[in-house]
Amino acid sequence: MEHLDILRRAIGFALFSAGIAFLWAPLLIKFLYKYNITRRAEYDSTLSLGARKSKAGVPLMGGLVVIITVAVITYFFNWNRSFTWVPIGVMLLAAILGGVDDFMNNVRGKKRRVRKLKQVLRLIRVHKNWKQRLWLSITLPWSMFKRTSLWLGSHPGKGLHVHERLLMQFLAGSITAWWIYYKLGESWREIHIPFDGYVNIGWWIIPLIIFCVMFTANAVNVADGMDGLAGGSLIVTFSALGILSWLGGYPEMAYLNATTAGALITYTYFNIKPARFQMGDVGSLGLGALLAFNAIVINQMLVLPFIAFLFYAELASVIIQILGRYTLGRRIFKMAPIHHHFELRGWSEEKTVMRFWIIHIGFVLLGMWIALY
Repeated sequence: MEHLDILRRAIGFALFSAGIAFLWAPLLIKFLYKYNITRRAEYDSTLSLGARKSKAGVPLMGGLVVIITVAVITYFFNWNRSFTWVPIGVMLLAAILGGVDDFMNNVRGKKRRVRKLKQVLRLIRVHKNWKQRLWLSITLPWSMFKRTSLWLGSHPGKGLHVHERLLMQFLAGSITAWWIYYKLGESWREIHIPFDGYVNIGWWIIPLIIFCVMFTANAVNVADGMDGLAGGSLIVTFSALGILSWLGGYPEMAYLNATTAGALITYTYFNIKPARFQMGDVGSLGLGALLAFNAIVINQMLVLPFIAFLFYAELASVIIQILGRYTLGRRIFKMAPIHHHFELRGWSEEKTVMRFWIIHIGFVLLGMWIALY
């Protein structure tokens, strides 16, 4: 009976969250339009595609409707010092990172550039000030990191550089790893191996968690490129995590996942083509970090490639494209991430989104089946 009560309450959280988000979403849309926080063609190369030119001027940061709704409802109705406060903190930290990037791309100012490595090496040789030459020599590894990190993303506009985003995501992942390793105890250092029980990997859980949080946050961010694509897929993923949390005996996490899925229903309602707003980095990075965290806490890290299949596939296509460019000297896809590849092959946006949803649902069901062994 208690098990059913948890399920009923989780469904109630989803309905309540969807309702609250629906009440204030129009206010957020009005606010974003008023202050012109919108997609800009000069910083988004995908808007050059014929059918996508109409997306210029659509408000960004629509993900706030999910982030704020989830944070407020969890604080007032599902606050638990053992479980829910840290995932909310990690989500907010990643969301703030994304929000800063969204905001910086919408204020006046010049593009922020990263100095080329050749320029740095030349300055080390010829700069008149020996102190400056010494400083450039000492910070050369940092300069190399900043420059090579551009391989992982487009050249920035006025927003955050790739290396700055990676460092903030590393911080979010480190907080997650620290909490699980030092605060939750020995049992959370064990990884659930489907079909084979549990394996204690000790401190190796720390880099694994950091990588998982960083990879998943970026994966959701990459997938947020078509109206309804990320939102609809996240509804399925968080719903699956909610069910796994319920079956695994984590009621607080079940409520948190249900709350997130409910708010995402409202977001997706307003994001279906033609979108009234788009998620922006504030939503995609925040929800990506939360997704990874929630899967880790219920010990389902290894099924994330299935539960979050669409997002991992999108990021994998970007990595494959980069490797093809720098090792083979050619593109593997017409354009990455992969939803743009199909768009350039002639698929309509609606067809691409719907088919990606269906494929994602199939892999999520497979992941849930595996997780239960």
